[in-house]
Amino acid sequence: MRFGPSLLLFFLFAWGFAQQPTVADVKVQGNKRTKASFIKKIAKVRPGTILDSMAMEADIARLKRLPSVSHAYFQVFPAQENTYNVFYNIEENFTLIPFANVYTSTNDDFAFRIGLQEFNLLGRNITLGGFYQRDVFNSFGLNIRAPYLFTNTLGLAVNYQDLTTQEPVFFENATADYKYNNTSFEVLGLYEFNLKNRIELGINFFTEDYEFLFGATSPDVPLELVVDKLLYKLIYEYNGIKYYYQYLSGFKSTLNLQYVTSSDVRLPEFLIGFNDFVYFNRVGKRGNWASRLRLGVASNIDSPFAPFAVDNNLNIRGVGNTIDRGTAAIVLNTEYRHTLIDKDWFVLQGNVFIDGGSWRNPGGDFGDFGDDENLRIYPGFGIRFIHKRIFNAIFRVDYGHGITQEAAKGIVFGIGQYF
Repeated sequence: MRFGPSLLLFFLFAWGFAQQPTVADVKVQGNKRTKASFIKKIAKVRPGTILDSMAMEADIARLKRLPSVSHAYFQVFPAQENTYNVFYNIEENFTLIPFANVYTSTNDDFAFRIGLQEFNLLGRNITLGGFYQRDVFNSFGLNIRAPYLFTNTLGLAVNYQDLTTQEPVFFENATADYKYNNTSFEVLGLYEFNLKNRIELGINFFTEDYEFLFGATSPDVPLELVVDKLLYKLIYEYNGIKYYYQYLSGFKSTLNLQYVTSSDVRLPEFLIGFNDFVYFNRVGKRGNWASRLRLGVASNIDSPFAPFAVDNNLNIRGVGNTIDRGTAAIVLNTEYRHTLIDKDWFVLQGNVFIDGGSWRNPGGDFGDFGDDENLRIYPGFGIRFIHKRIFNAIFRVDYGHGITQEAAKGIVFGIGQYF
């Protein structure tokens, strides 16, 4: 009996495929609160697939990024002939976490934000949280984030906040202080292309309310203003970070694009975009160098309500609470973190840093970046208390001291690394 060339190739391919080791089953060990079904849902390795070490490594990398997982590794054991069982071993985090950010400086009142978040709701790594903030006025917010709600790549996030602060408004070489309220509701679709690339796309409905408190006035700047706005948001992230407990290595880039429409001609529609480039490098056994560069630009509208703020808790430690605004920004944060004590569950880490940045004035040009009055440079040092079994349980204290014109100094407390 003779076979044609096509049929012969088919049999050769089928015989070769049959010789490749396959996965008999995927088992999860060490998980207590995280559902094994959820781990299997997001894993690429599944029963019947070819046994592939690269696919298993990719699954482990994905698991290490989950809030509920502090560490993970895989094991492979023979099952039946030419088939194998894959075991994913999980070391879980405690995920019901209170958080606090406290910041003050020589120029500002004491301000803080406290909250509570559950990062592993229903054992499926759904985040549910809320916060209360006191920054002269009271504020609060609620959020839920379920990145794998629908499939192993598609999810949803919903956020609500009622944020009230005392904001400086800068115009004609003068300053006024306004009571600023932002009430917003946001819905985002979350999609993960692969391990390193993901996207968020959504819409934000919000109302801004400005009420004059004290300071200079101008005929061109209203004493009261309430305006409804609509914000379209696109976030694209490339994440090549590798995690080993408190140590990180690799590169991450996050692009944030927003288009805002307004119901008031005094606050016209505008575009805003910024990109955060983050790089981590291991230094020896106990060192970690970390750097973040933010490049941002917005529609260059000559308005006192510019979108990029200079702020203690956002970009430059020690500078003060919202001391200036601009329509473009360049900010560099770089620090060296060194582990001083590393026990089974506890880590004490010290750091030295330099935060620096400059801004384009509203209606100005890119030459503003070189102006001395726009440049801020703040070196400093800090300490970190880290619990290795609780997600994001990093209590940080940083002290920044400015060395540029009219510099301030201050202490910034918080939960989690600064970046």
